[in-house]
Amino acid sequence: METSTPPKPDRASHFGRYLVVGFLTVAPLWVTWLVFQFLVGLLAGVGDPLLNTLASLVAPIAPQTADWLRDGNLHTLVAVLITLALLYGIGVFTSFVLGKRLVSFFESLLAKLPLVQTIYGGTKRFVQSITTPPAKGQRVVLISFPTRSMKTVGFLTTVMKDTVTGRDLAAVYVPTAPNPTSGYIEILPVEDVVYTDWTMEQAMTFVMTGGATAPATVRYQNEEPDVRIV
Repeated sequence: METSTPPKPDRASHFGRYLVVGFLTVAPLWVTWLVFQFLVGLLAGVGDPLLNTLASLVAPIAPQTADWLRDGNLHTLVAVLITLALLYGIGVFTSFVLGKRLVSFFESLLAKLPLVQTIYGGTKRFVQSITTPPAKGQRVVLISFPTRSMKTVGFLTTVMKDTVTGRDLAAVYVPTAPNPTSGYIEILPVEDVVYTDWTMEQAMTFVMTGGATAPATVRYQNEEPDVRIV
């Protein structure tokens, strides 16, 4: 009686399978590192000039402290901490009446510079539109993009009027994953916008994790589909 020997596993498929498993294991850490690296680089870039200025001021009095501040191993960490402390201080200061008046005075000066005012004013209105709930519906919406049969998460920023038909048009910012700071602006009829019950935090988490972290439910369409039995 002949016994059949089991086929030897294909080395190529064996390598490919575990390569995919390894990639899927490392991918969440990799995406987390990319987001963390982006935020740290942004904060360090803001605090770096302040840290260099501080090191220059301290150098005549305490050269060793200045060298410590310029140390590459601690430079990024100290720059990030300085930026966080600065942002916290600005947040506390602008919560008082004096801080609000100084911000208003600063904005009035920027209003006299056409190009600067366009950039500053547009950015401020965008941030306010994202952080302030709209008068009607929710800020987090779904729209058909890039095709009619597909939906994507977006943030409703403003509602406009069509000069020809008088229809309400919605301006929706569609962020890209995993970096929500880049994206697209889509203009579409308000009736084509699907208002969700997601919060801003849930939507941002959904985008930054590539959809892996999402609420259990979502409103996908405005009305029930018209199903006809023939």
